[in-house]
Amino acid sequence: MVKYYSFDTWIGSIYLYFDESGILGLYFGENSDRKNFENHYKKAVKVDIKDYNYHSEILKYLGGELKTFDLPFTLKGSSFQMKVWNALLNIGYGELKTYKDIAIEIGSPKAYRAVGGALNKNPISIIVPCHRIIGSGGALVGFGGGLDVKEKLLQLEKRNKNSF
Repeated sequence: MVKYYSFDTWIGSIYLYFDESGILGLYFGENSDRKNFENHYKKAVKVDIKDYNYHSEILKYLGGELKTFDLPFTLKGSSFQMKVWNALLNIGYGELKTYKDIAIEIGSPKAYRAVGGALNKNPISIIVPCHRIIGSGGALVGFGGGLDVKEKLLQLEKRNKNSF
């Protein structure tokens, strides 16, 4: 059974979807990806935040107190998407890579547009750090939570990269 709850942060509301295996989705506010996810899991049950603790690591991350997550999660996607998302998990806190970097890493050097498509479908933002991907010229491009949130997350990591 899929459950969910939401909580407010300095970057806006976050919705967490999970089952017994761990987190299935992390979405921002009213974004359309969350709505699509909800349509896929129509029977998701809203639960009380007091009964679960998935948000504690996310709040520590947003407070600059945590650089890596130990939260259990499950990714479901095509084999290409899984390659891309797994490559994202290897990007260190405060590091930036381009779509092309990821395409090369997964052995598909000309598939940088497809990498962008896979990032667009990333169901677990922040934990699977698609916010660390930038355009070839260094521009901030594409992020489900909005470019303002992406910029805030990158600034947070830049400020805290060398701490603790």
